[in-house]
Amino acid sequence: MLPSDAIVTPARAALLIIDVQERLAAAMPPDAMERLVRSVNILAETARRLALPVVLSEQYPKGLGPTIQPIEQALAPLGDQVRRVEKVEFSVCGNADFQSLWPTLGRDQWLVAGMEAHVCVWQSVRDLRGRGARVHVLADAVVSRGDENRRLGLGLAERVGALASSTEVVVFDLLGKAGSDDFKALSKLIR
Repeated sequence: MLPSDAIVTPARAALLIIDVQERLAAAMPPDAMERLVRSVNILAETARRLALPVVLSEQYPKGLGPTIQPIEQALAPLGDQVRRVEKVEFSVCGNADFQSLWPTLGRDQWLVAGMEAHVCVWQSVRDLRGRGARVHVLADAVVSRGDENRRLGLGLAERVGALASSTEVVVFDLLGKAGSDDFKALSKLIR
């Protein structure tokens, strides 16, 4: 990978939030969930300010419940900018609705957050890479029930060419420079 391949730009990036749902969230370590929610809040505001499309998936919501309220509240200001995918497939890419959505978004850089790192996140990242996308897995915004599986999921993602990154890294990469109103607002959220 060339250094230029790692640059994240607003015209090419999309945010994918995978399966942050009530029953699944209840099984996660509380400190990891707190970090994920904080990161997704920052990412949602970044997406709103920089007009990034957002895809939110829910794995079998009848069984795992809806997306948790703090994430829904963070995404509410984005309105139609958020595309929702209800799925039973572990990989969002295996879902027919996502497959239909993919060409309409025209994005080849994906910022990935969600759960669990070693199942739905890993399989989605693998399949996004298989489609030729550049993928940044945001380590502070992905969780698993156990940290060993979280680390394993991140490692697998890196082995297929994804970059393990963080919310702060991608936000400042998307901004590119200081001084703008977007910089001031987002850097205040990050502090």
